[in-house]
Amino acid sequence: MRKLALIFIIAGLVLLGVGGYQYFKIQAAEKQAATEAKEFLKQPSDQKSAEDSWKYSSDTFFPETGLEVGFLRIPTLDAELPIVEGTDPDDLEKGVGHYKGSAYPLQNDQIVLSGHRDTVFRSLGEVKIGDTFVIELPYGEYTYEMVDSKIVDADDTTIIKSTAPREELVITTCYPFSYVGNAPDRYIIYAKPVY
Repeated sequence: MRKLALIFIIAGLVLLGVGGYQYFKIQAAEKQAATEAKEFLKQPSDQKSAEDSWKYSSDTFFPETGLEVGFLRIPTLDAELPIVEGTDPDDLEKGVGHYKGSAYPLQNDQIVLSGHRDTVFRSLGEVKIGDTFVIELPYGEYTYEMVDSKIVDADDTTIIKSTAPREELVITTCYPFSYVGNAPDRYIIYAKPVY
């Protein structure tokens, strides 16, 4: 019986250690992404164009996957989260992922941002209709007001669709927020531009 208890204690300590390591690894990646996004936003426009071979305007803003491009601010939560181009696991470890192929502000279509419920969007359930989101990019800051939310199956991809010429911000994360393991649903927020 003592051996079994000792095995459980050791297993618990190992699991705590692995979980702690993953948590601090993600926190470090998010902090690094925020630093890189701030540096990216500070660069003069001519340096950005020469370095990355693309202009910074709404018409030509199509960043490379993995690039930290700006910030998502959620005033209600006092959150400033780095936006990374892409939604692969490596991208989402750094912050909020921009779904490649969806639009950016002023591109008159659906903007899709995703993040983990247990890191960047830990408190997203506290945001209510009427609250705002601010997207900061090299070509400006854009504000959106939450107008609706819903819960869908984790495999439901019908929420990602063109809304052209109407602009819409869609924010997604896994749901329920306190679920342990792979969550069965997705929490979706819809917001409209207020600029």
